[in-house]
Amino acid sequence: MAPEVDAGSTSSDSELKRPPLPPRRKGSTDGGSLQVAASAQSKPTTAVSSIDISTLSFPDGSRGTFPTNALRSVSTPIGTSSRHASSASQSPHTSGDLAESMSVMSFAPTMRPAGDLASLVAGEMNGKSRAWMLLRSQSATVQPFQSTQPGVTDGLAGFEREFDDIPDLTAEGITDDDRVSLWKSKLKHYMILSSAGKPIYSRHGDLSLINSSMGVVQTIISFYEGAKDPLQGFSAGNTRFVVSTEGPLYLVAISKLGESDSQLRSQLNALYMQILSTLTLPNLKNIFAHRPSTDLRKPLEGTESLLSSLADSFTKGSPSALLGALECLRLRKSQRATITNTFLKNRNDKLLYGLIVAGGKLVSVIRPRKHSLHPSDLQLIFNMLFESGGIKSGGGESWIPICLPAFNNSGYLYMYVSFFDGGGDNNNPSSSENATPPLSTTPNSQTKSPDQEEEEIAIILISPDKESFYDLQQTRDNLSAQLTKNGSLSLIKSAAKEGRPKISKIAPGPASQTISHFLYKSRANVQFCMSTLDEPAFSGLVPRRRLMTLYQSLHASMHARHSHLKVLHSVGEDAASLAWITPVFEFYCVAGPNISRQVMTQSANKIIQWAKKEEERLFIIGGGVF
Repeated sequence: MAPEVDAGSTSSDSELKRPPLPPRRKGSTDGGSLQVAASAQSKPTTAVSSIDISTLSFPDGSRGTFPTNALRSVSTPIGTSSRHASSASQSPHTSGDLAESMSVMSFAPTMRPAGDLASLVAGEMNGKSRAWMLLRSQSATVQPFQSTQPGVTDGLAGFEREFDDIPDLTAEGITDDDRVSLWKSKLKHYMILSSAGKPIYSRHGDLSLINSSMGVVQTIISFYEGAKDPLQGFSAGNTRFVVSTEGPLYLVAISKLGESDSQLRSQLNALYMQILSTLTLPNLKNIFAHRPSTDLRKPLEGTESLLSSLADSFTKGSPSALLGALECLRLRKSQRATITNTFLKNRNDKLLYGLIVAGGKLVSVIRPRKHSLHPSDLQLIFNMLFESGGIKSGGGESWIPICLPAFNNSGYLYMYVSFFDGGGDNNNPSSSENATPPLSTTPNSQTKSPDQEEEEIAIILISPDKESFYDLQQTRDNLSAQLTKNGSLSLIKSAAKEGRPKISKIAPGPASQTISHFLYKSRANVQFCMSTLDEPAFSGLVPRRRLMTLYQSLHASMHARHSHLKVLHSVGEDAASLAWITPVFEFYCVAGPNISRQVMTQSANKIIQWAKKEEERLFIIGGGVF
């Protein structure tokens, strides 16, 4: 037993003889530099540690992180406090604790998300300083597309030359390669050809230039038809090809402007309706039934300007075609009622439809009780009168046989058209039983301002009787005299000269709190109104095309096949936009890229309330019925 006791005693003595630990240095208190704390942290930490970050659970199950009152850097806003502070924050820290408590956010007072977004990482640092609010108010005044670099981000490089004619073979200094290069530089093409591959119409290039391209198109379409799988469309790079087959005709749209298939297809349908308005559907079928290889350019000779003006309106961007609605001239309800009643009192028994149009906007319409005019038919009439320039260049009166496909695609109606200035002195233009002038083959100028177009006032009388020219002429003279007598013509001229409404009058406020442009469609009346385009942000052909591209994108998203959207808010680098659809109306608007969603919604609500209040002035509800 003794050896065991001696061994235990020896072990205890060895432990007592261990050298003591060196004394720990104390922190300096004489104003010198801070020393390392005596009680160093016992575990390694990162910049975001359990000491200066607390986690909260919200009722919806989400979690958020927030800074505590641990010692922060001088960049932390004054007044920061938290009821989740730990006891470690109450004791003085040394340089070691200071280094451990710092994080990246400590040195980044401006690293906050822009706009209305909140950052849980930034926590209470997300509070807006006065300097930040001042910068925000200044940036909100940026107009749509102000920061856009033309042709770099929007694909509209060279759009100003989109409607220039391609020189023919007789031009000096122009080779075939140059002509092909110019043809390929166009951003949008329309082609119409027969099922036999015969060219009928092309917006750009003559027959010698497009013949081979149309042959390729006809081969591709025929291949898919042989496989019992008709070709609807395809893409090649950033170019979209859409094909529409209408009986013996192939219609092709080639676009680099980002339009949807449904929008391009509706444009092709309008071009097809323009052809039917000249030939009628039975005549078109009979032509190809007897000779499938017929050259349709001869029956359509003289109408190329109508097709080109219609195609150019689609390329520039047509709100009427996009919304499938008509624009009316804004008038007081009592004034429009006076015009309509005067129209009804002076109508002739041979009259089917009567219209008064000013500057491409519908003023008044009278119709039979069981018949109505389809917007697509009215668009064909307006294109003929106000876009192609052929009718206006003739002056005086015109007598035109026309087929309105949506009304009856198998027969002709006869349209009497008379322009006058509304002053009352030129109400008896020279008459002629056969006053139809030759249609111009030169497309209308693409630089014409929508808000500065001439305020022509036209009376349009449509009859099924081809012998009713003199009867309708007498109706026109009587109507003109009565409208001049009661002052309605001067009211129409004044309203047309005033133009579209300005947003500053509809929703007054600073530029940073209003939208820049809007479209409003009344779905029940199939009519729309829009704000003026006579603004600096939309001055010129390219800015207006850019605006319509944004509207087309909104419209395509809202009307996609499987879409059930009611409200869509989109923010891009150059503009913010909003779409809102209900059973009553469709509303689209555009503002600067920095406007907040709340401000944009409030401005949109003001405009919609204005449109509802002014509905009987903005739209024709019912019209005159006999």
